[in-house]
Amino acid sequence: MENKLEKQNSIKKSLATSCRFKRICVFCGSSPGKNPSYQLAALQLANQLVERKIDLVYGGGSIGLMGLVSQAVYNGGRHVLGVIPKSLMPKEITGETVGEVRAVSGMHQRKAEMARQADAFIALPGGYGTLEELLEVITWAQLGIHEKPVGLLNVDGYYNSLLSFIDKTVDEGFVTPAARNIIVSAPTAHELMSKLEEYIPKHDGGAPRLSWEMEQQLGFGTAKSEISR
Repeated sequence: MENKLEKQNSIKKSLATSCRFKRICVFCGSSPGKNPSYQLAALQLANQLVERKIDLVYGGGSIGLMGLVSQAVYNGGRHVLGVIPKSLMPKEITGETVGEVRAVSGMHQRKAEMARQADAFIALPGGYGTLEELLEVITWAQLGIHEKPVGLLNVDGYYNSLLSFIDKTVDEGFVTPAARNIIVSAPTAHELMSKLEEYIPKHDGGAPRLSWEMEQQLGFGTAKSEISR
């Protein structure tokens, strides 16, 4: 029994010292979903972040899957940064806030700030908002604005239809096979984290990061210029 515990502690220590990420942005629903597996996956992802000593960036809500993952990461001793538009605070925050909450003026600022703060992105099950956030960071990667890994936690096949649709866009010539590789998917949090650690960009972006940084210096850029940093 003692040897088993020593082995587990050794694995946890190895994960913590070898992880390439300091902060990961998690996109997920403000609803818990009907399938209990979604809630379990949120907690398992939170445990992976805590074990690997990774801080959390998320949408700032205290309800649904957002509330579960943020509270678990916070309880595990990691820093939690929630970025939320002021207009959504009454709707998505109930009771006490979790960790640091950064209020912004709107949805565009929310996405840009979350992306700027994170070293990688993971999408848990969610609705329109989660899909919109996910597809935007994928598009930014395709354009070369950032090279941060984008992960899809495909719990119980939740995202199978989306992945099939994206494969269809490749077949029909709207997305290149190289750009398809931007999306890293796995059915479990542990497997997904391992894949993200090993991720190497294999696509050619259309807008080099340098051009966005130069625009920012000249005063013509937007918050997206900061995302690559």
